[in-house]
Amino acid sequence: MPNEAANQEQAFLIKLLKAIYQNQEVYSILEQNLSKLNDNLAFILRKWISDRFVKEPANAVNIAKVIIQLSKIIQGFEQGNLASNLEIAIAGYETVLQVCTREASPKEWDAVQQALVTAYQQRQLILSRTIGELRNQTIQTQTQINTLTEQLQEELQQAKLQINDFKTTITQLKQEEANSESKIEITSLIAEFKELKQRQSRVEQFTTANILPKTEQFNTAIFYDIENLTMGRNNPNLNFSLKEIQTNLENTTLVNKIAIQCAYADWSDSRLRPLKNEIQELGIEAIQIFDYSHKRNAPDMQLAIDIMELAQNRPTLQVFVIVSGDGAFAALAKKLHEYGKTVIGCAYEGQINRIFKSVCDCFIPIPDPQVKIEDIPINEVTSESTLNDDILVVTNKILQDFKQNFEQLSQLQEGGILLPQIKQYWKIISQILTKKLKSMVIIS
Repeated sequence: MPNEAANQEQAFLIKLLKAIYQNQEVYSILEQNLSKLNDNLAFILRKWISDRFVKEPANAVNIAKVIIQLSKIIQGFEQGNLASNLEIAIAGYETVLQVCTREASPKEWDAVQQALVTAYQQRQLILSRTIGELRNQTIQTQTQINTLTEQLQEELQQAKLQINDFKTTITQLKQEEANSESKIEITSLIAEFKELKQRQSRVEQFTTANILPKTEQFNTAIFYDIENLTMGRNNPNLNFSLKEIQTNLENTTLVNKIAIQCAYADWSDSRLRPLKNEIQELGIEAIQIFDYSHKRNAPDMQLAIDIMELAQNRPTLQVFVIVSGDGAFAALAKKLHEYGKTVIGCAYEGQINRIFKSVCDCFIPIPDPQVKIEDIPINEVTSESTLNDDILVVTNKILQDFKQNFEQLSQLQEGGILLPQIKQYWKIISQILTKKLKSMVIIS
């Protein structure tokens, strides 16, 4: 059935495009298919346009012009769901920019940019209005709950007073048991007493429980910066568990249920293949990133764009988890706070950026997979040792100094190892090795 519905929506889209291309009446078609003007149609429109551009590159500009006209019509269409109409129009505008660039089609590019600005403003207005309505509904509901609770408290108090009165009356009547009419009255009063007791029990149970049932909401979105987790691309580190990260996040009080999980990486890299099975098991969506330059940091940019889009369009998402120690995400966390969202950071203990950590509402460290320097065995060399040559003495001295510096520098955990210092040490060793080519020292 879902495939059938998708086929009907695509047929409806093609019918609209043909009507626009042939200068036919479009509004009547829209009025007869209001149910098909939904967010799914926006997704189908994006995919259809992209496929057409690939299959018909020579006709791409003409197709783009028809799409622009369709987007303008739907943007101004005042029937149906206005929010969905805007999403369809925005999908059309954004997708045609693949072809209508500023250099190739400056006129169309300028028109699309202006239309997009207006559409974004309209979407923001609708979102603000919706949030305001939800806030008012929440206030009204809470007021009703408070009123009902007060009424139930009063009723409970009255029931307790009535029970006390009945107890007193029954005690008095028991003393007059000789009279048969009194016995009948006692029996009636006892029955009423039991009924009141049951009523009291129900009221107490109702007031001690939550007035509204607790409903678990899908309030969390998790974004994995795989390049940061693998500690670079030259020699990827796969010594971490996404399942363990997810479990630690679910154990926090901020996370209710996970709605979205996305992992950003160049998944065509065969070295990342071991992660794919775990990603599929955990329901994580693998976002393919083609990074054309190491300096562009494409995964981080795409991650930030997706987060801001979800923060605006999904009011139910209240918790955003960024699994990365990159300090550049500090600005993103601050922006999410402006939208009233909660931010959780997650990164290796030795690579946590202190600025990013400070702006997060909660930070969950991941055990650092690297071997600590203090765990590296260093053989003691004395002046009497048979291995006492220039290379071994200098190497041992450098390692000893480096170990002492590691323990003394308090900011090392936050800032990382100073690479220029390491480079300087190994430059000294290299110079000695050049002079001592004939000597070979084996350190066990």
